[in-house]
Amino acid sequence: MNELELSIAIENALVTRNPRQMQVAQAALEPGYYLRAARHLRNAKGTVLIGTGFPVNETFETDGPVGAIALYDTLTTLGAEPVIVCGPPLSHCLADRYRVLPLLARDITTAEAEAAATLQRLQPTAVISIERPGLSEDNRYYNMRGEDITVRCGFFDPYMNLAKCPTIAIGDGGNEVGMGNIADAISALDINAAVTGCDELLVADVSNWGAYGLIALLARWHDTDLLANISPLALLDYLSAHGSVDGVTRENTLTEDGLEAAEGQGVIEALRLITGFT
Repeated sequence: MNELELSIAIENALVTRNPRQMQVAQAALEPGYYLRAARHLRNAKGTVLIGTGFPVNETFETDGPVGAIALYDTLTTLGAEPVIVCGPPLSHCLADRYRVLPLLARDITTAEAEAAATLQRLQPTAVISIERPGLSEDNRYYNMRGEDITVRCGFFDPYMNLAKCPTIAIGDGGNEVGMGNIADAISALDINAAVTGCDELLVADVSNWGAYGLIALLARWHDTDLLANISPLALLDYLSAHGSVDGVTRENTLTEDGLEAAEGQGVIEALRLITGFT
C-alpha cells in the first residue's frame, strides 16, 4: 500500500474500540493525519518538546506518559533531543531517567511568558502534546467527569500556541490540547471540550496508542522495527512505582484507561503487522 493508505490503515486501527467516540472525531479529520504529523518528525534533529501528564487527584494518570516515553526513546534513537514537558509530581518521577522541563507557572499570564522564553531558548523543531488537558472556553481545565482541575494542571497550551515550529497533539476524549481543531464536530460529546488547537491533531482510543501510530510510520521510513522493544507493561510498572493511577478507575494498577497492558501490546503488534515488520 502507498503512504496514504498505510496512514489510513493506522488511523482506523487506532479507533476500532471507540470507547469515547473518537470515530466521531476521526470523521472530522482529513485522512492521512498520522502521515502528515509523522513527516514533521521523520528527520527531526535538535530539541523536540513532548508535553504530557493529566492530573488525577494528587498524582497523574498512566495515559500520556507511556506514549511520551515511547516517543522520547524513539526520537532519541533517530538522533533528536526530546524533552518531556510536564508538571509535578510527574516531572519529579521522570527526572531520574529523562530530560524534563517542569511546568511550574500557576497562572496563564506567567505561563505564556515562560513558554515564550523557553521556546526562544530551546528553538524546538517540533512541539507534541500527548494527553495534556486543554483549556476550555472559560480558560479552565476539566477532566472527563467535568471536574475543574485547573489548580493541579500547569499550562502547556502556550507552548502550542506560541511555537514557530510544527505542533502535533494526540487526544482520546475531546478535553485535550489540540481538540480545538474540531470543536464543532465534538460539540455533542459529553465533555468540556478544549479550544486549544494545533497543526496536526491525532486521535486514538487511548492517547498512548497515538504515539505508537507515529512510531509505526517512522519505523517504516527508517526500515527499523522501532515498536519491537516497546513494552507497555514495563512502562506502566515504572510509572506505577512512582504513584501513577489509571485515569478511569483512579487506582494504582498496571492499566491505561481501564484497559490491561495486553491491550496496548496488542495495538503495537497490529501496527507492526500493518507496517510489515511481522
